[in-house]
Amino acid sequence: MADVRSSLEKLRDYIEQEKFAGYDPYDALNSPVLRALSLGRKYPRIAFTQALKRLPVNLRPFLFIKKGHNPKGLGLFLWGYAKLYAVEKKQEYLQQMEHILGLLERTKSTGYSGCCWGYNFDWQSRAFYVPKYTPTIVNSSFIGHALLDTYHITGEEKALSMALSIRDFIIKDLNREEHGGMLCFSYTPLDRYFVHNANLLGASLLVRLASLINDHGIRDIALSSLRYSMHHQREDGSWYYAEKESSHWIDSFHTGFNLQSILYFFEEGLAGGYQEAFDRAAGFYTGQFFLADGTPKYYHDRIYPIDIHAPAQAVVILARLGDRYQRLAEKVANWMIVNMQDKEGYFYFQKKPNYTNKIPYMRWGQAWAFHALTDYCLRQGG
Repeated sequence: MADVRSSLEKLRDYIEQEKFAGYDPYDALNSPVLRALSLGRKYPRIAFTQALKRLPVNLRPFLFIKKGHNPKGLGLFLWGYAKLYAVEKKQEYLQQMEHILGLLERTKSTGYSGCCWGYNFDWQSRAFYVPKYTPTIVNSSFIGHALLDTYHITGEEKALSMALSIRDFIIKDLNREEHGGMLCFSYTPLDRYFVHNANLLGASLLVRLASLINDHGIRDIALSSLRYSMHHQREDGSWYYAEKESSHWIDSFHTGFNLQSILYFFEEGLAGGYQEAFDRAAGFYTGQFFLADGTPKYYHDRIYPIDIHAPAQAVVILARLGDRYQRLAEKVANWMIVNMQDKEGYFYFQKKPNYTNKIPYMRWGQAWAFHALTDYCLRQGG
């Protein structure tokens, strides 16, 4: 078994040396060259983004793309330091948390009803175009969970204030699909793309906030959101990424996000009626996304590419699922460290059948690995 704590310390040295800034797989449109060549059109934007993402050689310096602070990455780093502080009350962890809170304050999106965060680059998906710093429910929810745990672990009132403010963004600024007492939140305020992991992440943050301030109205909204995604769960326990026909894929880390979000409802004493459905989902996840040695699959029906997100989220959710999955959590953590960590401490992006993309993306790779390893250490008692 790899030494998780040693792996974590090497990673921490790397991210602190880089000052939490770096490149991202999807930051192609931060290049003035590629922006100009795309002519503001959808398919050239997608082509440039996908090409740069897939290249195993980092051309970003030559395309004038600068390293930057990604808000979601900052949230995951904050979360990691809070967990380290829970294990060992070191002043240096508090100092890093204070620094990251300041960075989150400076990178939050403006002009919305509450605190919220997007990405530090424009991005174009098949569904819609999102200008940089347009807030997303996914970013804001992950950051919100990090802020709440920071508050609970350290008592930092600034973290609590920022977390509470996110509820106004989710409730007031996002679009909704509503029917039959169920609702699903949109991904951003600009679209009507209804994605299960995004919806459940937002709902899970709302239910934690509702419990904290005893707000039954917010709790009811969160439960309505939960009902939507549970209604669309497939018979085998899985979820499509979204209900749009073009989004009918099933992947590892988004399934893991769904499971983690539902766990928050159980922790608040809610959603007990979904226990059987949750158990089916956990059984599908653990049964379909891993090989015998802990190798994490990207999709339920094929292995490659093996993306750092898959083992990282697996370590987080498996550790939280309890003793039954402890051995699998150990296998995945060991596989991730042995196969995807560089000797310099950072983690690789993706493994393909014939090569490995070793570009050290800060948000996508390092922040997720840091979140995973700190979660593992917290639940192992250090």
